[in-house]
Amino acid sequence: MTEQTPRAPRTSRAARPAWAVVRVLRDRNAGLYLGGVVVSGFGSSAMWLVAGIWVKDLTGSDGLAALCVCALWAPTLIGPALGTLADRTRRRPLLVWTNLGLAALLLPLLAVDSPGTLWVLFAVLLVYGAAGVVHDAAEAALVATAVDGQLLGDFNGLRMTAAEGMKLIAPLAGAGLYAAYGGARVALLDAVTFVLAAGLYTLLRVHEPPPRPAEGAAGWRARTAEGARYLWGHAVLRPLVLAGGTTMLFAGVNGATVYAVAEGLGHSPAYVGLLYVAQGAGSVAIGLVSGPLLRRLGERRFARYGIALTAVAVTARALPYDAVALASAVAVGVGLPCVLVAALTAVQRETPDALLGRTAATAGTLLFAPNAVGLALGAALVELVPYQPLLVALGVTRLITVLPCRGWTRRSPRP
Repeated sequence: MTEQTPRAPRTSRAARPAWAVVRVLRDRNAGLYLGGVVVSGFGSSAMWLVAGIWVKDLTGSDGLAALCVCALWAPTLIGPALGTLADRTRRRPLLVWTNLGLAALLLPLLAVDSPGTLWVLFAVLLVYGAAGVVHDAAEAALVATAVDGQLLGDFNGLRMTAAEGMKLIAPLAGAGLYAAYGGARVALLDAVTFVLAAGLYTLLRVHEPPPRPAEGAAGWRARTAEGARYLWGHAVLRPLVLAGGTTMLFAGVNGATVYAVAEGLGHSPAYVGLLYVAQGAGSVAIGLVSGPLLRRLGERRFARYGIALTAVAVTARALPYDAVALASAVAVGVGLPCVLVAALTAVQRETPDALLGRTAATAGTLLFAPNAVGLALGAALVELVPYQPLLVALGVTRLITVLPCRGWTRRSPRP
């Protein structure tokens, strides 16, 4: 809802996080979706961590290990083209077959056992990332149809909670499984989770009209551009997505300073794990209350408050105290998802169904690709500038990203 909508009474159950969670879980389709997110998210989070460890063990190269993350994120750059698939076929079958395809894709990793076979791992990770972009676009589009519109904010918040919760649990389980049995067993676990997720998606009850027929190669390019044009021309979505992309750019720079922060506090690099756990806990918490807060504040104010909170937290991180560092990590975990949940919910509500896959994928590219750029930029800056003034400058500058949201004065009607 927007700021023009009257606030719900304080005693309204819709405004209470616990009741919001119950309302989503009572919705059959929403519950099945969340089950799929939990199951596949567990395997994916384990695999993403283990891939880097696997490469490091086989080669001893930090650079090659880092390339695992690059391979997974690279397909985001062509998100608009990949998202077109979600508008050219029915989304539920696409989700089912994408999960089954990912399960099959992981099986060649059973043969990776030497540096000479690492090309198989990198090829799988690249396709894995591309399939993930298609999956996310199809999911965002189908959720807008299958889940009650009043529950979209709650669903997206709980999805964030589920995904972040798996990031807290799965890497430890994946690392333990890798240490005991090797990377092939982790790949097999990930494949099984995708099969289970596909089974859950087959149970969804949703009516999907046939998509418009394709119009050839030229038509494909034109249809891909339609999502970007719609997003850029929309008075509500453009400033919100741009603010989110700018925030993720700064988040990448901030993320590159985390080892310098640990060193400045007198800790070993292992301390970074504790900071990540604290940030993940904050993201889990905000996911539980995102729906009620979106209804109370509207997407624009919810995003602005989240950006402001991360700015303050990053600035405070420059102080040489463990308690402040941990509290700042929690605050970043709370603030950063706000703009992401707000942007995705707005895209789902404001975009016509026929364009939703492409628009969601374009928004995903604009939101998440800057994070990779920020990581690279931060890695260079932290070698040139002491981390304390860098964090202060980053926090103050981040407040500027609140300004694009001020251009959102009212909601445009959904076509």
